[in-house]
Amino acid sequence: MQRLLKSAYCFFAALLLTTAAAAQHKISGRVIDTTQEPLVGATITLKEKPSVGTTTDTEGRYTLTLPDQKEYTVQVSFVGYVTATKKTTAARQSRLDFILKEDQMNLSTVVITGTRTPKLLKDAPIILMDEATASLDAPIITRVITAGDLKKVDATHIGQLLQVELPGIEFSYSMDQQVKLNMQGFGGNAVLFLVDGERLAGETLDNIDYNRLNLDNVERVEIVKGAASTLYGSSAIGGVINIITKASDDPWNLNLNTRFGVHNDQRHGGTVGFNAGKFYSQTNVQYTNIDSYNVKQGDYTTINGNKTWNVKERLMFTPNEQLRLTARAGYYFRERDASSETKNRYRGFSGGLKGNYDFNTKSNLELAYTFDQYDKSDYLVSYKNDIRDYSNVQHSVRALYNYTFNDKNTLTVGGDYLRDYLMSYQFKENADYTMHSADAFGQFDWNPTEHFNVIAGLRFDYFSESNVRHFSPHLGLMYKIGNCSLRGSYAQGFRSPTLKEMHMNFYMANTMMIYGNPDLEPETSHNFSLSGEYTKNRYNFTLTGYYNLVHDRIEYTSFRDTDGMIAQKYINTPRVDIAGIDANASAKYPCGIGARISYTYIHEFMRDGQTKLSSTRPHSATVRLEYGKTWDHYDFNLSLDGRALSQVKTNQYTSNDPNAGTEKVTYPGYTMWNLTLTQRVWKGINVNMAVNNLFNYRPDYYYANSPYTTGTNFSVGLSLDIDQMFRK
Repeated sequence: MQRLLKSAYCFFAALLLTTAAAAQHKISGRVIDTTQEPLVGATITLKEKPSVGTTTDTEGRYTLTLPDQKEYTVQVSFVGYVTATKKTTAARQSRLDFILKEDQMNLSTVVITGTRTPKLLKDAPIILMDEATASLDAPIITRVITAGDLKKVDATHIGQLLQVELPGIEFSYSMDQQVKLNMQGFGGNAVLFLVDGERLAGETLDNIDYNRLNLDNVERVEIVKGAASTLYGSSAIGGVINIITKASDDPWNLNLNTRFGVHNDQRHGGTVGFNAGKFYSQTNVQYTNIDSYNVKQGDYTTINGNKTWNVKERLMFTPNEQLRLTARAGYYFRERDASSETKNRYRGFSGGLKGNYDFNTKSNLELAYTFDQYDKSDYLVSYKNDIRDYSNVQHSVRALYNYTFNDKNTLTVGGDYLRDYLMSYQFKENADYTMHSADAFGQFDWNPTEHFNVIAGLRFDYFSESNVRHFSPHLGLMYKIGNCSLRGSYAQGFRSPTLKEMHMNFYMANTMMIYGNPDLEPETSHNFSLSGEYTKNRYNFTLTGYYNLVHDRIEYTSFRDTDGMIAQKYINTPRVDIAGIDANASAKYPCGIGARISYTYIHEFMRDGQTKLSSTRPHSATVRLEYGKTWDHYDFNLSLDGRALSQVKTNQYTSNDPNAGTEKVTYPGYTMWNLTLTQRVWKGINVNMAVNNLFNYRPDYYYANSPYTTGTNFSVGLSLDIDQMFRK
């Protein structure tokens, strides 16, 4: 009897397993594009049951289990490609392959900073910082920090973002706690910052006010390292950083966001936009605040607080498919606690008009006018008196024309005119100065084969006040071998002396006089670079070596003034050579795990008689480890970001007296880690939480180039996309 029952049990168990196997039939296959390349991370779902799905692996393969014997529609989607569907049943087939076509409608034309030419986004010569895959079809590498990375970092302004994302760049304090920049051996005056391709007026120390470059409503940040003067003229000798704002195709959008952190660090903002056929509008407002706080012994023991307002408006009108008109306006206000009796105030006013006209699919023309003004004043608290001491006003006009030959070779020509006006009581005899500059440039993007690309360009610049006339050539080559890209380039950079450097005499930080020098020569450089890149599926490896020969660098020198006090003056220094290596490796897997490591080595060559005074760190690295998942109404990303900077041995003057000589000094290295959790808890509701300085690093002594952290701290933020809450 027992044997009979056991036999019956085995029979029914086998029957059930057979039935289950029939009911849960598995199908498998591969997803590729039209070039036979696998698409990694493509989403496969059942249209009738969206909850049933999977993603492709590193070879583009997938396996999907069908719930029963019914007919189902298998749907495959991937960003930038047309969604494909096929019907199947368990009994019909066990293998189902897909070939996805590129979605030309959604891969819109953009202008890439590194080439200044219009390209489809899929063909842009970029390396995405949060994705390992990219189409690299030009000799000029443009690093792109995407909107996804902006969320993970949750930075307020450009300085906070760049230090997390890139090695070889450091923001630090200088006299009077003015922020200075060091980017691969170049100071801030050699790096050009743009917003939607437009320059900003005004200087705080040796560059623009970085607080103006807030990151609310930003789509991406494009970074070109090395000389870019052929396309962008003066001040692009060390690189270009272009902040590109968002544009939405939705009928309307509304975002409200807020964040709180240590030292009463607050950030509140909002963006509202609408798209009504031919009209498009986007308005953004942001307020930030951080209180003054104290640290232990250091170059500065009290860190001055700031509060800022940023207001931006962009209005677009598209009367037809060929013409697009854009108007923009902005206002900026920052107040800094200089002392109990004085507050420094900074104001920015900007505006512009731009027209883009597509003659046909081969040619387009851009005409633009921009206005930018930056003012400084001292507010005397007791007297309630606001005294303006500095005003920089710039008017510029630009024309840019692109023509494409044979659907693959592009000629770009253009020209600019700039009127630069500077007023200050610190000029000799309370004067004001105006500089007129004009330029013309041309570039040819030649693609003789699908594997070989050449970009050659030439620019001529003229500056009236400095009487500078300068030609800037550029040549870039790229050859593709399978998944590898090899690049080589030569570019000449230059920087004309500014009105401030030539004519302003000012008392810096109540410490010493700094005198302008009308006899300054322009700063020039010769930049050579070689790079190799390997990209396959979700993996990307890049190695770049470069060498810069800099002539007539504009710097300070100290001397004794007529009254016997120590003063400084702008001068041209002899040749400076800078060499370096950039290495990057990244990977991202369909399971949600991603990793990236970037390393930079910089070496400054000192010649006989030269004393090293630079604080450029020879070694630096950034690391990101992340894990993320997405569901219907919830997704998260956990990101661990590390930044390591080596110590630097240099020299500093023993006193303000240059005759007293120098002494050796070592600025210590450090490593800092941040842990950030970003979450979408429902439609349109995003919550960010961060642990900053995870391992509680605090300097023994706070040098000007030390992080001014008081230890581990926490921040929390909330972002509400109101429009998404009402979408079905």
